[in-house]
Amino acid sequence: MKFGFLIYSYFPYGGQQRDFFRIVQECVKRNHEVVVYTRKWQGDRLDGIEIKFVPDNSRSRIRVYRQFTRRVIDDLKINPCDIVVGFNKMPGLDVYFAADPCFAEKAEHQRGAYYRFTPRYRHFMEYENAVFGPHSRTRALILSSRQRQAFEKYYPGCGSRLYEVPPGIGEDRKPVDATSIRRDLRAELALNDNDLLVLQIGSGFRVKGVDRSLLAVASLPDELQKRVNFLLIGQDRPARYLRQARRLGIAQRFRVFPGRDDVPRFLAGGDLLLHPAYSESAGYVLLEATIAGLPVLTTSTCGYASHVLKAGSGLVCGEPFRQSELNDNLRLMLTSDQRDSWRQNGMAYGKQDILYSMPRVAADYLESFAQAMG
Repeated sequence: MKFGFLIYSYFPYGGQQRDFFRIVQECVKRNHEVVVYTRKWQGDRLDGIEIKFVPDNSRSRIRVYRQFTRRVIDDLKINPCDIVVGFNKMPGLDVYFAADPCFAEKAEHQRGAYYRFTPRYRHFMEYENAVFGPHSRTRALILSSRQRQAFEKYYPGCGSRLYEVPPGIGEDRKPVDATSIRRDLRAELALNDNDLLVLQIGSGFRVKGVDRSLLAVASLPDELQKRVNFLLIGQDRPARYLRQARRLGIAQRFRVFPGRDDVPRFLAGGDLLLHPAYSESAGYVLLEATIAGLPVLTTSTCGYASHVLKAGSGLVCGEPFRQSELNDNLRLMLTSDQRDSWRQNGMAYGKQDILYSMPRVAADYLESFAQAMG
């Protein structure tokens, strides 16, 4: 069969992009013909796929997205596929992989009333409605029960078109004997045995709640704060957060690294993963940290926060978010005698095969749906 995959841009360090890459890789492995439509591609190319770059000539992001949709639909009329799979919401999809949260929910709870009168709001509501609205036949692969609740609330009747897939943690994230890895990394970072390494990992610093993390680190008692090294790893512009750290007086405790391929080393060498995201469909890093034995502090707005609770691998701040709760939980987790229990619980949870099965399950679904459509 011929599968068409649509993604606005690909780079190797985003959760959405990693899901895309693994599913495409699985489809190629099954000998399907795969064509990818995208505007940009960073990183290694995958053998066995055709990449069609969709040009854009507008400075407006909304016009770029609409231009992308129009040009891809026109090309698919000439070069049809058995199934069209999108990793961004847009018209014309047979299946949407729901890497992003519900926009309608986000607009209601994270934006002011004025936002509903903007062109950006109208565009993204139109594109989300094209996937989940009452006149759509698009199926959606969702990542968590939290996503289901949101989409069914804002788009009543879409529930029968939603299919929840298991996590797709990479095999390289499986637990290993991390003693030497931890020792080497901490030596590389010039950390001693008394230092505490707090990590935050993920691209898109604003939505990941880096501002919340800096406030929490700044709230720590002086003696504890002196031991903390806060390391942010991800693909984004850090200037705003470096300025915030200086204002808070913790610039000497804060470092930023760009997205990188050796994240497991940092998970093995850290003392805590801090991830107070504003909104996150899944949050793979929560699971990656859990199975690596790194205790996790996160927010309940992350889809995979449920895995932290099931595993007993850390603490989850409730809704509505309160900065004081995050501050208190960070202090507690860095000083708690439960740290070894959180570590052991997470590593035990990581032994479940289902945590690594998403690409296979998603490819099975695409194959069966394409056959039914044919």
